[in-house]
Amino acid sequence: MNNQEIYVLGGSQTDYSRNWARESMGIYELFESCLQQGLSQTNIPAKDVDVAHVGNFVADLFTGQSQLNGFFSHAEPAFGDIPTSRHEAACASGSMALLGAMRDLEAGHYQLACVMGIELMRNVDSATGAGYLGSAAWVGKEAQDCRYVWPRLFADLLEHYQQRHGLDTQHLSRISEINFANAKRNPNSQTRNWQFGPDSFSQQDEFNPIVEGQLRKQDCGQITDGAAVVFLANKSYAAEYAKKHNIKLSAIPRIKGWGHRSAPLLMKRKLELSQTNGLIFPHVKRTFDDALKRAGLADVHALDLLEVHDCFSMTEYMLIDHLGLTAPGESWKAIENGSIDFTGALPINPSGGLIGLGHPVGATGVRMMLDGFKQVTGQCADYQVENAQNVGIFNLGGSATTCASFVIGTDNH
Repeated sequence: MNNQEIYVLGGSQTDYSRNWARESMGIYELFESCLQQGLSQTNIPAKDVDVAHVGNFVADLFTGQSQLNGFFSHAEPAFGDIPTSRHEAACASGSMALLGAMRDLEAGHYQLACVMGIELMRNVDSATGAGYLGSAAWVGKEAQDCRYVWPRLFADLLEHYQQRHGLDTQHLSRISEINFANAKRNPNSQTRNWQFGPDSFSQQDEFNPIVEGQLRKQDCGQITDGAAVVFLANKSYAAEYAKKHNIKLSAIPRIKGWGHRSAPLLMKRKLELSQTNGLIFPHVKRTFDDALKRAGLADVHALDLLEVHDCFSMTEYMLIDHLGLTAPGESWKAIENGSIDFTGALPINPSGGLIGLGHPVGATGVRMMLDGFKQVTGQCADYQVENAQNVGIFNLGGSATTCASFVIGTDNH
């Protein structure tokens, strides 16, 4: 195990409510805007950056553009000929970019890394976009009898939960309601100005229509344009940065723990590997336990909040019990007792999550890390969780095929 400490110096995200195509701009403009904003907000000299990574799922289809890592030196000439790379793992692409940068720093090759996550998705109609996103499933082998691949696959997970443990879909609606409410606090959220009526989160088709299976409109994450960037540093550079900005090194957040595991691509195969009477995705729990163990934390309750992958309300419902908030099959208890609310014992997605804040697929893992940084440095304004010191992050790609987890926190007491 490598004990090299990795610090997070900050970063930036774009406003997720913007539609860049309507503004006659494309993925390069999105990339450049986010990068320059991140450099400005962190006061990091661009010439100090040694290496850069970008996470992106499917720009090849949405925009026709590949090799996005080639944008770095266009967007910032001071990056010159530094090494860069692009990472793809569906919705976990941003986390793969983070892990790649961490490995660079841990190996001692570089001192300071730039990590970008990006996706432009609102430039095509919904049916075309859904088809592009379906490429993260096993094309031609699953979800062939539906209109929308991902709502169908997570509706299948819902049905599996009902058969195994029982599940009331009103609990899923409550997850969505919480995340949309949290998003209203976030000045970068896609849905901050959306209005909902008294029946918006009901089980009535007229107000909350079915999308696939039992999943309804409000159960689904958003199609979003957006980018996020963070800067990771080794201890030597972080110490210099702290001295230059007259802050304590202990006040700079560091990545205390991480986990990364994968599972077979097919949802059906994953379900076949489920524990008979326990967790449906045992590898999800192991991924998160890896991060807790590396961080030296006993369990999920040692954290102050969670930023988790709620591409659908069902995904978050699964993560509640898999991360250890409740016993297997009892996620509903954490919803009913209020512990996951913004003011609860362990808030989930105070940012609004993917449902409320938005889900530019390749950006999500990086955005989660940025929100973790902002929470533990008290920079979240209206969505700040009081006295947050350690944040747990869980990002997944596809039907939990690629799983990544992190614990970010400070050493301030």
